[in-house]
Amino acid sequence: MSHNIIFTSDAAKRISEIKTENEPYFRVMVKGGGCSGFQYEMKLSAEVKEDDLVIETDGEKLLIDPISLEYLDGSTIDFVEELVGAAFKVSNPNASSSCGCGVSFSV
Repeated sequence: MSHNIIFTSDAAKRISEIKTENEPYFRVMVKGGGCSGFQYEMKLSAEVKEDDLVIETDGEKLLIDPISLEYLDGSTIDFVEELVGAAFKVSNPNASSSCGCGVSFSV
């Protein structure tokens, strides 16, 4: 499965800090919902599914299912620390607009 997704070293470092022995992977999904139509869901995962795209950076594995990949292709997945807090951030060139809080987007 080819892709153009960038999984940054900062994101990999944060995953190494929060992952557990039982949930060693980090999954990024696109789900319907939010004020703009779609929203990102990120969580630790115990397993790699057969059709998952696996992207490895600095020894950490990011998982993306095929449906979410259609919406995420070309994106950068990063971890940013700012004065207002720290969070994983998806910079998605496919999003035509996003809500003010940055949680949901439309295509």
